[in-house]
Amino acid sequence: QVQLVQSGGGLVQPGGSLNLSCTASRSIFNQWPGTWYRQAPGKQRELVGTITRSGQILYVDSVKGRFTISKDSAKTTVYLLMNSLKPEDSAVYLCSSDQYWGQGTQVTVSS
Repeated sequence: QVQLVQSGGGLVQPGGSLNLSCTASRSIFNQWPGTWYRQAPGKQRELVGTITRSGQILYVDSVKGRFTISKDSAKTTVYLLMNSLKPEDSAVYLCSSDQYWGQGTQVTVSS
């Protein structure tokens, strides 16, 4: 059993930045991809991006150039650095790896 614990998030003004983290109870990210999703009210869950176990990173087009996914050398934490945030980025952000999910973190972009 693996636990994914998320931290970060909150309220930020448009154009601001936030950094989310997702920490696993063991070094799962050298075995499985670490993936970030988001879900806004009334909308379907959307893939934000993923980092493979080899470190390849893929992003959805809407966040390319603004968001950065990384992971630590111990392979226990993946990060989602979000820059130039827009109101449409507001959502609950979730991390996932294999069958495991984080608890979700609210991100609200508003002036």
